[in-house]
Amino acid sequence: MKSKTYESLPYVDFYVHDPKRRHIHKANIRDRILHQAVFRILYPIFDKGFIFDSYSCRINKGTHAAVNRLEKFLIKASKNNRKKVFILKCDVSKFFDSVNHEILKNLIKQKVQDPDSLWLVWEIIDSFKKSPGCGIPLGNVTSQLFANIYLNELDQFIKKDLRIKYYVRYCDDFVILSNNKEDFPKIINQISEFIEFGLKLKLHPDKVFIRSYLEGIDFLGYVLRPHHRLLRTKTKRRMLKKINENNKSSYLGILQHCNGYKILKNL
Repeated sequence: MKSKTYESLPYVDFYVHDPKRRHIHKANIRDRILHQAVFRILYPIFDKGFIFDSYSCRINKGTHAAVNRLEKFLIKASKNNRKKVFILKCDVSKFFDSVNHEILKNLIKQKVQDPDSLWLVWEIIDSFKKSPGCGIPLGNVTSQLFANIYLNELDQFIKKDLRIKYYVRYCDDFVILSNNKEDFPKIINQISEFIEFGLKLKLHPDKVFIRSYLEGIDFLGYVLRPHHRLLRTKTKRRMLKKINENNKSSYLGILQHCNGYKILKNL
């Protein structure tokens, strides 16, 4: 790295099903050590600029914190279940494959000016392409941070420009609450236009949902309803199918975050 001759080695690719099929690209162990070192330096620089309600791959955040926050928002917006609440749930289409390298680099340069550091970060970004000038690998720890840097632009737009009070994002999935579902078509158009022209992204056309709180809100493996929280049906089936002594404690931990007494008895 001192002589700037460092180059990333080729990635090993494979598929996982969790349960959605995902194409993972794993770096060589030498490069993974470097990625971790870079992540540790960059994380505190950028994390302090992120909004509170971004929950993916951040210290003291995570899926359960995101679900808990959404539940608090639902209680507040519904005035303790006395008012109707509707939720807009969106997903960015092929997000990791679509991250534009030029846009990402410009966002990083806003807070990092050291040329040696930028040379190294550019080497990591340019080590992977899904299409010309686009894509970050799902297997890199740096990709988790790059994703938050990229989508922080969306977070700031939604909070500052659209002035949305109840908003939670976990990676490329996000939810917005409103007492009037007639608000959502305009919001969808505004978000769609912003990410298309500002970030070169698109909302997934089949994963934009508007539902009422009474129908149940499916988010990050749980279904939130007034007065109780359930485990998503697909998650429950997968759990019962794969349960064994090695993962029993993990599944029991998941059930502590919902009303899962019947599932607990089955386990």
